[in-house]
Amino acid sequence: MKNIRNFCIIAHIDHGKSTLADRLLDATQTVTKREAQAQLLDSMDLERERGITIKSHAIQMDYTYKGEVYTLNLIDTPGHVDFSYEVSRSIAACEGALLIVDAAQSIQAQTISNLYLALENDLQIIPVLNKVDLPSANPDEVSDDIMELLGCDLEDIIHASGKTGFGVENILQAVIERIPAPKGDPEEPLQALIFDSVYNPFRGVEVIFRVLNGQIKKNQKIKFMATGSEYFADEIGTLKLNQVPKNVISAGDVGYLISGIKEAKEVKVGDTITDAVAPTQNMITGFEDVKPMVFAGIYPVDTEDYEDLRNSMEKLQLNDASLVFAAESSAALGFGFRCGFLGMLHMEIIQERLEREFNMTVITTVPNVSYFAYTKKEPETAFVVNNPSDLPEPSKLDRVEEPFIKATIITKADFVGQVMSLCIEKRGQITNQTYLTPERVELNFDMPLAEIVFDFYDRLKTVSKGYASFDYHPIGMRQSKLVRLDVLLNGQNVDALSALIHEDNAYYIGKKMCEKLRELIPRQQFDIPIQAAIGAKVIARETIKALRKDVTAKCYGGDISRKRKLLEKQKAGKKRMRQVGNVEIPQSAFMAVLKLND
Repeated sequence: MKNIRNFCIIAHIDHGKSTLADRLLDATQTVTKREAQAQLLDSMDLERERGITIKSHAIQMDYTYKGEVYTLNLIDTPGHVDFSYEVSRSIAACEGALLIVDAAQSIQAQTISNLYLALENDLQIIPVLNKVDLPSANPDEVSDDIMELLGCDLEDIIHASGKTGFGVENILQAVIERIPAPKGDPEEPLQALIFDSVYNPFRGVEVIFRVLNGQIKKNQKIKFMATGSEYFADEIGTLKLNQVPKNVISAGDVGYLISGIKEAKEVKVGDTITDAVAPTQNMITGFEDVKPMVFAGIYPVDTEDYEDLRNSMEKLQLNDASLVFAAESSAALGFGFRCGFLGMLHMEIIQERLEREFNMTVITTVPNVSYFAYTKKEPETAFVVNNPSDLPEPSKLDRVEEPFIKATIITKADFVGQVMSLCIEKRGQITNQTYLTPERVELNFDMPLAEIVFDFYDRLKTVSKGYASFDYHPIGMRQSKLVRLDVLLNGQNVDALSALIHEDNAYYIGKKMCEKLRELIPRQQFDIPIQAAIGAKVIARETIKALRKDVTAKCYGGDISRKRKLLEKQKAGKKRMRQVGNVEIPQSAFMAVLKLND
């Protein structure tokens, strides 16, 4: 066990984690030249296309140092704020972390947030200054920033380049020398932590775990402590580029387990695996339950696909434990699910994965957050509003509270004005402003979570020309003046387009929504009024004109009354059609409501 090292790579998005992981795999000859490719650990097409890591990936490397062979278990983690739950799970399975900082961009908001996660778990941090070969790199200044953040010495910081492979040997040596070997007793009862799982359609659920105490052997009878289910370990092994079967995995090591589990519900990330005959008494703690930030409805396009969608969501939840969902129904869309996501990017990725991996075409409703509503009845009790249609009538409502966050934005001094005006537009209140260096400023705001849900991140990147980084954490509920904005199509309320909006913005957003829907909903044989309403009061209206046939074409010359008679007849037909008419809403209309500022 003294020759095992478990470590993960943490960094802000785009600081070169996956590229550096590729160089580590090359240096330890874990992959052959033929297997090598860029972003090797990013196995999903989606990750390669977008150039981001969505899933954390574990891989085992062997490295010879001073005549001894060391086993290094590396976990590459995502950098985006929406996938921080993946990072927290990876950190729980490690003793050390490589903190990677881009020599050109310096420390960003997510660097700091991931660093705190690692320090809470008492990990040994190895700072790595990446991309030192770039012409725009500023290693001396960034090294000072790292020393101030970590309180380390200048010689502790390793200079490296993921592109050229410079400094990789130094990183491997630092991992062996600085990161402690795992603690644990191979003689104690088996105690292993599940930190990831994948659904394989041929072999059932594959569980990825880290053994803390004891040993797991092939064909051993094991038990999952949270669910109480018992299985046989049909196959165990370690994760190289492909799975390598083994007969035994001891304390301190990372491996996978296949036991023919067919039900996705049987496996929970953060659960403890133990021996069924001589179980351990201690469950491993340390995973907090995930707190979804954004809620949206996901519905199948065809109601008959509801059960297929449920199965797909359960399999996806295995692979992404931060997805939370519960069944719900909507008058406009039928049966579907109310899903909780960690952010907008997370929601987009889930929708894309459902389409790619499970062939499910889905409709996503307007995202929102959870509110607390208080009615005028005594005693005062709050009930949670996840869906705008659950909000009581204005006459019964006493007040509404919405979740607030503390936002940390780090940006260049030139963009402070634009960033501030964006945050104030989003109902933010500035609480602090600190100059980290003469060029870089940290701004702290208290903001409603609902305001950052839609397009805040994109607009922040635009106003700061890509130089602002953003991180946030919840700070509780505060009272706000919120109203429910309903959208009526042809007099019918479309519950999937309802939204809870601050009173001051209601008129502007209602008008914008009506205009956007008028462009996107195809014309019918009858006039379609689109109305935005608060309670019974209509605040905006647009009309989609009917497609009309030229019924007077055959009347050339003659009395005007003949033309009028035909037009009146057509008008009566259109009126009758409108009463029974049904309006189909395209998926683009649901999504367009999110992009009202474009």
